[in-house]
Order: sequence, then structure tokens, then C-alpha cells
Amino acid sequence: MQSKVFLSETCYGSVLRKLPYWAEVKLPRISGASNRNMSSRARQLLSTLQRWSTTFGVDIKRAVRGACAIPWFVRDFVRLRNQNAEAGNPWMISCSAPSLHDKGDKAGITSGHYFHQDLFVAQRIFGRKPAHHLDVGSRVDGFVAHVASFMPIEICDLRPLRSSNPNILVRQLDICALPDTYAGCADSLSCLHALEHFGLGRYGDTVDLRGYELGFDGLYRMLRTNGIFYFSVPVGRERIVFNSHRVFSLSTLATLFGGRFDLISFSYVDDSGNFHRDVPLHEASIQECQSLEYGCAIFELRKLNRGEISNFPSI
Repeated sequence: MQSKVFLSETCYGSVLRKLPYWAEVKLPRISGASNRNMSSRARQLLSTLQRWSTTFGVDIKRAVRGACAIPWFVRDFVRLRNQNAEAGNPWMISCSAPSLHDKGDKAGITSGHYFHQDLFVAQRIFGRKPAHHLDVGSRVDGFVAHVASFMPIEICDLRPLRSSNPNILVRQLDICALPDTYAGCADSLSCLHALEHFGLGRYGDTVDLRGYELGFDGLYRMLRTNGIFYFSVPVGRERIVFNSHRVFSLSTLATLFGGRFDLISFSYVDDSGNFHRDVPLHEASIQECQSLEYGCAIFELRKLNRGEISNFPSI
């Protein structure tokens, strides 16, 4: 007998989905743990192939789904063309921009790292109502847009960006080489799902193994004493996926905080995209986060006064 491993998309923790039978990859059946390990390795290999091909403009999974959609697309086109002819051809109909994927998709996405972190942190900022908020590297069409809907926000990024929105002020800035003029410039600061990219060269920055440490030091300098810092990064099995991102362990993050911050709240998104809000950092939750493959840790932190002792738990 043969077991089937389906060509699938693993976008850093998304749910695997089966493709049609003719896109299957068949492997010899092996019982027990060996079978599970081989299936896991095959999925990882196919996911890597998918990501590499997409990088070069060839989305294998999207191409397969598009091919599967052609029969119903042709059927629907003929039906509409006939209806148009019966009505006296009031519409000019073309096939210049086919949409072959929407019919099988869900109405939207209400899970995952960015959906939960952007909404959650924006709500916390709205509740605190700071006079000024500064963001470094977070998603512009998600988190920044959320905040800009109720207050002005200043954003800093290594790359250039133009904004015509009066509530979004943009500054091009290298946080890893922060000018002294920016020291202590913010009492409300965010950096969501950004620090994991620092030092990997993905966005034109210098390749530096310690890039995330330099970036975090810059963020710390930007924040005033007693200022609030909203911070998130991928968490789980620690590694670098070059040149995309890092995944941090909680112990590395605790070392990075280095007694410089008090913990106000901790939340996280698990491998299934589910949100766990305001979770106490105790042995069970720490173990859960350490066992994740690609989760997202979300911290609310307060910058300590000199001499204050951090309440951040030992990990």
C-alpha cells in the first residue's frame, strides 16, 4: 500500500490543505514513527519548494488551483454570455482579468499573527490615549492604519515611504545606528513583528548576526523612562530562517530585556493562529510557548527607572 503526502502550503504555521488527486506525491507506506517522520520531512520539503518557487514568481499551488478552476470559469462565462445575448447584448464582456481563486477562498482572515497583534495593540493604545505614539517597522496597512484611525502616529522605517494621510508621519531611520537626537523621544512606542528581520539583509540592512540586539538597544534608547513599549516577535523553536526572519525563544527574549523593563502583560498567538490574551508567565505558559514552531509573543512593557528591579519572571 501507499501513503499520500499532499503538496501543501505551510506559511509559517498555516493549516495544511489538500490539493487535487493529480497533485499528490506518493511515498512508500512505512508504519509507526518512521511514517510520521517521513511525512513531516516531505511536508517541509514541499513547503520549501513552494516558497522558493514563489520567490521566483512561480506559485505552484496557486497555478494548480487556477487550472482546476478553468472548467467552472468557462461554464460561468458561457452562461453569462448567453444571458447577455438574450437581453440584446447591453454589456461588453471580456476575459482580460480572470479571478480563479476567490470562489474557493474564505470571506477573510480572522486569525494569525498580524490580525490579532495589530488589533490587540491598537486597542491598548486607544485605551491609554497617549499624546504621541511612535512605531518602528510595523505593518502599515494593518497596525499603523488601525492607530491612524483614531490618533496621529509617527512611523520609522529603514526604507522610504510616502504618506498623504495627515495622521501618518513617516521618517526614514536606521534604528541600529540611532542618532542621539532620537534618544528619549517617545513615551509610547511599538515594534510589532519587525525586530526578527534586523541584521538579515532582507530589507537592505547590513547583515549582522547581532542586528536584533542593536535594534533593540535603539528601541530602548528611543523610549523615555516609564514609557510604554508594545513589542512582538515570532516565538518557538529558536532559529534563523535566512533571509526571512528569526524565531526567538522566551529565554532569549528575557535576556534581551535584561532587567530594563517591567512586564505589564503577555499574550501570544499559537501555531493554529489562535489568540491567548493576557496570559500569566508561569511554568505552564512558558513551556507552551517554548514548544511552538512559529508562534507570536506580544509584550506590553514599561521602561524602568534607574535602580528599579524588574518584575519579569526568570526563564
